[in-house]
Amino acid sequence: MEFNYNDGGRSESGYKGETGDCFVRALAIVAELPYKEAYDLANEFAKDEKASKRRKVKSNARTGYHTVTAHKVFKHLGWKWTPTMFIGSGCTVHLNPDELPSGRIVCNVTKHFAAVIDGVLNDTADCSREETRCVYGYWWKEEE
Repeated sequence: MEFNYNDGGRSESGYKGETGDCFVRALAIVAELPYKEAYDLANEFAKDEKASKRRKVKSNARTGYHTVTAHKVFKHLGWKWTPTMFIGSGCTVHLNPDELPSGRIVCNVTKHFAAVIDGVLNDTADCSREETRCVYGYWWKEEE
């Protein structure tokens, strides 16, 4: 998969260093939002999150985001979810341009969110594992 280094506008917004902000980066990239706006939106939804046995720590735009809260953010923005993995199905879709739709999508992979635009991975590192990384599902927006 072709890789394009893209921090989603993080450095332009004045943020420094590395952090676990993959959700915010991916959101800013595919939704074409300023990084700060995506950051604030993510934290706004994280405020309403409840801790549970499985999720002891709340989502945070800087340190990590739970998929359940990511669903709420994308639903709020009018994006649709397409699951690609089901119980007992095994991995059927990978971070491979031949297996993903064209357009602007955010793929949910193990412990990471990755922005893909027309088959090109936009992230701060190539997380495709040579196109073998399993995609659990992806968010996309219908063209208006």
